[in-house]
Amino acid sequence: MFRTLIFVPGASARFVEKAKTLAADIICFDLEDSVPANEKDAARRTIAGALAKRQEYQRPLYVRTNSPESGLVPADIKAVVRKGIDGLVIPKVNDAGEVKKIARAISALEKKYKTGRIALIPSIETAKGVVNTYAISSADERVAAVIFGVFDFLHDMRMDYDERDGAGYAHARARIPVEARAAGVPAIDAIWQKVDDIPGLVQDATAAKKLGYAGKSIIHPGQIEPVHGVFLPSQSEIEWAKKVVAALGGAVEKGTGRLAVRLEGRMIDAVHYKQAKAILDSVQG
Repeated sequence: MFRTLIFVPGASARFVEKAKTLAADIICFDLEDSVPANEKDAARRTIAGALAKRQEYQRPLYVRTNSPESGLVPADIKAVVRKGIDGLVIPKVNDAGEVKKIARAISALEKKYKTGRIALIPSIETAKGVVNTYAISSADERVAAVIFGVFDFLHDMRMDYDERDGAGYAHARARIPVEARAAGVPAIDAIWQKVDDIPGLVQDATAAKKLGYAGKSIIHPGQIEPVHGVFLPSQSEIEWAKKVVAALGGAVEKGTGRLAVRLEGRMIDAVHYKQAKAILDSVQG
């Protein structure tokens, strides 16, 4: 599921450790905005250490790299593409070419470290990214979802953020889930900055759901349950989850059969199985 993707500062060993207890659908260790330039290497080592203890984390583990334009992505993926990682969030993606380049780069590392198939979630945060959302979403089979990054988008557009008036980013916010859905992947809405304003968060998440978003990116553990309450699994998601569990249950639980199969035209693997189980568990709970 993609109801909640929580960003965890990769430079903080304490927060990385605490992430073991978080119930977000995706735990995303951050190497970008929350990590100062002089702490990037230390953050990479901290994250690599967490991935080495993958069995202690209950949720899919992603890492947000730096942006393609930063020139830091090669160092990021070299450090964190290890056994235990489930996916990468790529910030400020402008076009499909950037996704394809990263997909090629991680392919060799997957084989070297026997990681399994690593998913990609491009983050749409620029005007170029918005107009290229469909191409980005369909650039590679690894693309599992896209994220809307509202604050960097507004910066790119030379506009100010006003939580009471979203007119400035309304077009981009509405367009992204449409183009993502046309490419066959879900979209995750932007963060809600005011961590103590839960009513505002719920209102914002509800608006995102009405636009077709599958969930929200979040920045605080207290935001997890309110957002989950908004983005309850749909009937189609429940049916998809049942199919995934039926297709992969033997391989994952019993060690028999293939760990990667094609389902309804898309490759699914152990990461999808975890997501499917989370959907069914949330319904049963």
